[in-house]
Amino acid sequence: MVQVLIADDHVTVRRGLRALLGTRNDFIICAEAETGREAVDLAIQHKPDIAVVDVSLPILNGIEVTRQIRQNSPLTEVLVFTMHDSDELISEVLHAGARGYLLKSESGEQLVNALAALARHRPFFSSAVSETLLNNLTSGRPAHAPLLTPREREIVQLVAEGNSNKMIGRSLDISIKTVETHRTAAMRKLSLNSTAGLVRYALRNNLAQA
Repeated sequence: MVQVLIADDHVTVRRGLRALLGTRNDFIICAEAETGREAVDLAIQHKPDIAVVDVSLPILNGIEVTRQIRQNSPLTEVLVFTMHDSDELISEVLHAGARGYLLKSESGEQLVNALAALARHRPFFSSAVSETLLNNLTSGRPAHAPLLTPREREIVQLVAEGNSNKMIGRSLDISIKTVETHRTAAMRKLSLNSTAGLVRYALRNNLAQA
C-alpha cells in the first residue's frame, strides 16, 4: 500500500484526489495539508511514499515544500500537481528535488500513472513539459539553480502575503535585522527597488497567490 500525502489549499482539489484514490486498493491518503508549513510537518511525521504538492501554497510555497520534504524525508518522492507549466518553474521544482510534475488539467488516469511511477522511484512528467527541457533532464544536465536562496524565496513569499519584517522574524525565529538582510539581498538580485515590485515578482513566479 503506497502512502500519499496531499498538500493543496483548495478543499475541492483535496476532495477530488481523495475520491479518485479511494477507488483503488494500492494507494492510501495518510495526511492532508492546507499550507506549505503543515505539509512539511506532516511529511516529517508520516514519512509518506509520495507527497502530492501544489506550487501555490500559503506560508511556504511548493518549491520550498519540495526542498524541505526531500531534505527531511529523503525516501518521499514529490509529485508537483499544479496549473502552471512554465519551464522556469519546472526547473525550479526539479532543482528542489521533485521527480514528478503533472498539470491539474490532465486526467485522473494520468495522475494514477504518475503516482505509480513515483512509487517505483521513477520520474513522471506532464505531456506539457517541453521536449527541450526533457532532453536536458534525460541527458543528465542539471536544472538551472534558482536565482534566490531558499531563505530569500521564503521571505519574498511572506512579504508578498502582507507580513511585516517583525512578523516574518517571529514566524521564522530570526532577527528583524536578518530578515532585512535577506530581503535586501533578494531585491538586489532581482533588480527591484520597492516592496510593490517584490510582490509583483512573487505573484508572477507563483511564490504567492493574489
